[in-house]
Amino acid sequence: MSKIWAMFFLSVSLFGVSCQPDYAPKPRGFQRFVFPAKTYKNYNNDCGFSCQIPTYATVLPDFSVNNQKCWVNVFYSPYNATLHLSYNPISSIKQLHKFSEDARVLVYKHTVKADEIFETYIEKDNLNGMVYELSGNTATNFQFYVTDSSKHYLRGALYFNAQTNQDSILPVLNFLKQDIMYMLKTIEWK
Repeated sequence: MSKIWAMFFLSVSLFGVSCQPDYAPKPRGFQRFVFPAKTYKNYNNDCGFSCQIPTYATVLPDFSVNNQKCWVNVFYSPYNATLHLSYNPISSIKQLHKFSEDARVLVYKHTVKADEIFETYIEKDNLNGMVYELSGNTATNFQFYVTDSSKHYLRGALYFNAQTNQDSILPVLNFLKQDIMYMLKTIEWK
C-alpha cells in the first residue's frame, strides 16, 4: 500500500512540475555601479606638486621594488583601482625628453592587447603633457604625463587590481577618468 501512495505522490509531483511555462535562460548581466557625488580634497606632499583628489580615494606610499621617494598610489577602494603616480624633478631638457620617451614606451608596450591608443596633448598655463587612452582589454586603459618643462615631471597610470574586461569596467573607467582629468587641472607645482 505504501508503494501505491509513493507512486501517487511522485506522479502528482511530476505532473505539477511539468505544467510550468517553458524556461528561457536569462542573458548574462553586468554589475551595477552606483557612483558617489564628485567631491574633492586637497592632496599635499613633500614633493614638487599638490592637487585635488576625490574624497573616496586614499593616497598610499608605493611599495614596489623600484619605488622612489615621490612615488605614490591613489587607491580607489570602491572600484579596486589604483592610479600609480611617479613624480621626478628634472634638471635638464635632456632628462625631460628621457622621461617623456620612457612614458611613451611604457604606453606602447600595450599594443599587443590594445585595439587603439588615443593621444591627447594637454596644455594649461605652466602645465603641458600627454594623455593616453587605450581601448581594448589592456592592463591599463589610461595613462598620462605632465610637466612644467623646467623642474617638475609627473607620470600616472590607472590599473584595476583584477583581470579586466573592457565592457565590464567601462562605466568605472569613464567615472575615474573624470577624476583624473580634474586632478590634472588642479595640479600646482611647488
